[in-house]
Amino acid sequence: MTWMMPPEWTPHKRTWMGWPCNPDVLELVGSADAAFKAWAGVANLIAQFEPVSMVCNPGQAAAAGKYLDAGVTLIERELGDSWMRDCGPTFVVNEQGALGAVDWTFNGWGGRTFPDASADALVASFVAKKAGAERLPSALVNEGGGIHVDGQGTLLLTESVQLNRNRNPNWTRGEIEAEMHARLGTAKAIWVPRGLAADRSESGTDGHIDTLACFVKPGVVVVHGQPDPQHPDHEVTREIEAIMRAGTDARGRALEVIVLQAPKERYVQDEPLSCSYVNFSFVNGGVVLCAFDDPRDEEVAGVFRRLFNDREVVSVPALDIFKGGGGVHCITQQEPLCAGNGG
Repeated sequence: MTWMMPPEWTPHKRTWMGWPCNPDVLELVGSADAAFKAWAGVANLIAQFEPVSMVCNPGQAAAAGKYLDAGVTLIERELGDSWMRDCGPTFVVNEQGALGAVDWTFNGWGGRTFPDASADALVASFVAKKAGAERLPSALVNEGGGIHVDGQGTLLLTESVQLNRNRNPNWTRGEIEAEMHARLGTAKAIWVPRGLAADRSESGTDGHIDTLACFVKPGVVVVHGQPDPQHPDHEVTREIEAIMRAGTDARGRALEVIVLQAPKERYVQDEPLSCSYVNFSFVNGGVVLCAFDDPRDEEVAGVFRRLFNDREVVSVPALDIFKGGGGVHCITQQEPLCAGNGG
């Protein structure tokens, strides 16, 4: 049976999220209240476009509900952290329209959050069951923020993530590609070397692709740009842009590359946040962008309005989410609409 991951711009049944709970993340954001408002801001905005299911720790639903609108459904289950993109399942569909859920092996971003957040390794299985999806376990250590697909056979990956010894020390590049293609229905992988400075820190992910580059349409890629030659991300963003411009997709097309220049740099504990507009989410009839109270917010929104004249382009404050370690895409996981879940 062949499964494939639909591109994120196809219709959704719902978006899944996790309520903030990791003390380290709450401290980085500044306070629990600030984190709750940031995550709720995303959930409430997405709920204007499609249903949202929010997983929270047992006993936390009442408190979380004070921040959330009626369009957000709370589900209690043990949770160690709030990055549903990474610990949640990667939803796939097959030729018959059935819903599947790839349950990657999750080890807390190379062991960073284990054993404290080991409950997150079981979140994908829980969400799959709640969604009525067939669980498809994989022995490959991976996180959802580490992959992007175009729905036509092309996959984006980062060498410093899937090839990292803290994840898959005994897997070759070829073996990783084969497993990804089998699970996601892809045929060609485009690798970038490493991630942004903030993502290479001890609290990072080693370089998730979802802050670096993603498909917005078949053959069209947006990439993160850093124009400041003194910034630690300048070199790697230039390198990634060059890889994409030289690359072709699974159908042999040269890629159209759109650079989204970074907003003004912000710092937490003297470390750069490396805020990225690439870390956005598609929703039904819309696009939810990260906003950083920066003049480039409107520039990027204009790019997306030109790309998607059939979608409503909206922005949500994301600076506090980035302080915690990610962005809008990192805290969301789309469940595609298909025959298996009522589509």
